[in-house]
Amino acid sequence: MEWLLSIFRTQKQKQMNIHFENVMPIPLSGLNHSSNSIWGSKFSLLKGQKVMLNASSGKGKTTFTHIIAGIRKDFNGRIQFDEKEISSFSPEVWAKLRTEKVSFIFQDLQLFPKLTVEENLILKNSLTDTFTSNELKQMLQALQIEDKWSIPCGILSMGQQQRVAIIRALCQPFHWLIMDEPFSHLDLENTNKALSLINQRANAIDAGFILTTLGENHNFDFDRELNL
Repeated sequence: MEWLLSIFRTQKQKQMNIHFENVMPIPLSGLNHSSNSIWGSKFSLLKGQKVMLNASSGKGKTTFTHIIAGIRKDFNGRIQFDEKEISSFSPEVWAKLRTEKVSFIFQDLQLFPKLTVEENLILKNSLTDTFTSNELKQMLQALQIEDKWSIPCGILSMGQQQRVAIIRALCQPFHWLIMDEPFSHLDLENTNKALSLINQRANAIDAGFILTTLGENHNFDFDRELNL
């Protein structure tokens, strides 16, 4: 997949760090958390880090991603993007952040099922004009779904939909890519291809990513592992 590097045009810029201080989701405050859980602790994620967030079901992986996205606000503690507390962000600030600095692959994917793969990708890509249509097709080819370009996403298999969602998340500038179990319907070969694509894109723009998992490290050398 080295040939893909040519389409990942360098967009290097100052990247942001994410700081957590005693963050505890209110619905999870009554549970027993391990001594090494990030909930209720103080730590920072530094620019460019590749992070695995490891936890069993029900410990708050999806909650974590929704808090980072500004979707959920039912937590105690503080989260800062660099020196700015996310609790102070207006809807307009969040919209700009999600377009230019933080990209997401949610567990429910949030594709538009009646739109084709092309339409789902172009709709996202048009916000920042990150890639050409030909470059989008090259990424589809890399993940072996190039023949799905004109197919509505709603009739694709879950594994195919996950690959579309992965490419869509790459169709913007980002400092951080947040992924909630993005490979749950992929076999080992396709997982490796998808993670390689993600890593190459992140490296090209000096970005970091956070990947939630039930314990599988996908044979990737992460910079850091977090636990819930």
